[in-house]
Amino acid sequence: MTAPKHVEQLDRVVIRFAGDSGDGMQLTGDRFTSETAQLGNDISTLPNFPAEIRAPAGTLPGVSSFQVAFADYDILTPGDAPNVLVAMNPAALKANLSEVRKGATIIVNTDEFTKRNLQKVGYDSNPLEDDSLAGYDVHPVGLTSMTLRALADHPISKKDAERSKNMFALGLLSWLYSRPYESTMSFLERKFASRPELVAANKAAFSAGWSFGETTEGFAVRYEVKPARMEAGNYRNITGNTALALGLVAAGVRSELTIFLGAYPITPASDILHELSKHKKLGVITVQAEDEIAAIGAAIGASYGGALGITTTSGPGVALKGESISLAVALELPLVIIDVQRAGPSTGMPTKTEQADLNMALFGRHGEAPVAVIAPQSPADCFYAALEACRIAITYRTPVILLSDGYVANGSEPWLLPEVSDLPDLRTTFAQAPNGEDGKFYPYLRDPQTLARPWAPPGVAGLEHRIGGLEKADKTGDISYDPANHDFMVRTRAARIEAIEVPDIEVEDPSGTANVLVLGWGSTYGPIGAASRALRQRGLNVAQAHLRHLNPLPRNLGQVLGRYDKVVIPEMNLGQLAHVIRARYLIDVVAYNQVSGMPFVSGQLESMLEEVIKNA
Repeated sequence: MTAPKHVEQLDRVVIRFAGDSGDGMQLTGDRFTSETAQLGNDISTLPNFPAEIRAPAGTLPGVSSFQVAFADYDILTPGDAPNVLVAMNPAALKANLSEVRKGATIIVNTDEFTKRNLQKVGYDSNPLEDDSLAGYDVHPVGLTSMTLRALADHPISKKDAERSKNMFALGLLSWLYSRPYESTMSFLERKFASRPELVAANKAAFSAGWSFGETTEGFAVRYEVKPARMEAGNYRNITGNTALALGLVAAGVRSELTIFLGAYPITPASDILHELSKHKKLGVITVQAEDEIAAIGAAIGASYGGALGITTTSGPGVALKGESISLAVALELPLVIIDVQRAGPSTGMPTKTEQADLNMALFGRHGEAPVAVIAPQSPADCFYAALEACRIAITYRTPVILLSDGYVANGSEPWLLPEVSDLPDLRTTFAQAPNGEDGKFYPYLRDPQTLARPWAPPGVAGLEHRIGGLEKADKTGDISYDPANHDFMVRTRAARIEAIEVPDIEVEDPSGTANVLVLGWGSTYGPIGAASRALRQRGLNVAQAHLRHLNPLPRNLGQVLGRYDKVVIPEMNLGQLAHVIRARYLIDVVAYNQVSGMPFVSGQLESMLEEVIKNA
């Protein structure tokens, strides 16, 4: 009988599953994350995969990985380096080993370490047999062969049996880190419901991996991570794209407007279309258009008709939509453009993250065509960013660009489900009758506070008015080539954006004595927060502030920036926000930039900020 394993308590673990893009690493990581969320740990994830549907098997460009960090306290990032690497083949080991610290656990699928596979990635010798893995806790496991033996009596092909090795690995890791057993069994029943033989095979593979961990002498210790202390309530694990979609659904409920999505599939934004298409019963209409221009055209038409028009895309799609966004500025209709940024230019690296569309969001249109721009800071925050984008679009009758990115979109974290009654009331009024003292309808007679014009969908007698991209006369909306009127309308549209009410920026400076401020936007929130937290624990004072509203900027931003000797702006671009801050506030900020297609790691920022603090 096997002796009971020693159980060790940990406060945080970072695990990376890595293999070919066909090895199911995303599914494995996502399933492990769901198990972990069920236990109440705080979590943060980083999926990383090739752009090709089937990248070349066994090659470095074909490696797909999924990293998950989980802890018994609040965490902000998926971790700088994994404590555990599961490598399904030599390519996965070679592609990820440089990011694994000495002493970490490496679980290797020995069945794939053939001479051919080793040569394919440039190994001259087998790293499992030489000294190249000295200093690591290496566990050679025949994941493929053990899975095949476990499924020998199952009526499935050898190929399907081999593909179940990811479930064997999941079973082993689930046992090793005391994750739930039953929830994965239920998941597999749902996942392969149409093929009972695959349900049975995957459940058997998972059970075999669990049993291997329980009985082998190779793993003498089992680990536990206690639940994190979190605000009371109901939680679910959520990705940024799903949170955005649900935020749009909530905006429709709270505004009592139909949500209309016109979208063309594009990585990494397509999941928003997929999720919204499930919610027709909640008044959501989705149209998969034939191209990006048709998608935004349909959304503008929907807003003209009295719905809330939404379009989702990534950088290349925003470039194509530029003329139509400019049209929406002239029409002064609500419109939300969600840009899930990816590495460019051109096709660039579709599955890698970047923050390089800020300049395009702020300035990328012909003529003076300002729009509101906001950015979520985390996967769960995407829900509230979507609500805020809809609030601005509806209240101020303007296009709003929401800048997410691949890191936020594909990453996940626990989300506290809000009470619907606590969400902002987004109801608005449509024009119902003529608004002029002379009994006429003036489509550009503005609200004195918001500078928004009336929203008058077609079909109401007496509210007929002209629309289109040609310049309109103030109040009447007639076509106008009058120079003075054009000057007035251009300035008024700009003033309407500046009139948008946004909250003041808040500064996190526990000591109150910091002379260095780190200013971020979008998905840099987590790495900046983790680096700042680490510095403070070491006795170094640093202040942190984060921008959600990028146009207009918070009204107190200039005052805040002026309080610090040094302002550092880390961005996943070549300094786009830094350029804006320098031009607007005449502050010589320290720009810290990265365009690798990967998010910042907190240790990298910590080292850089330490140098700035010491020299400030």
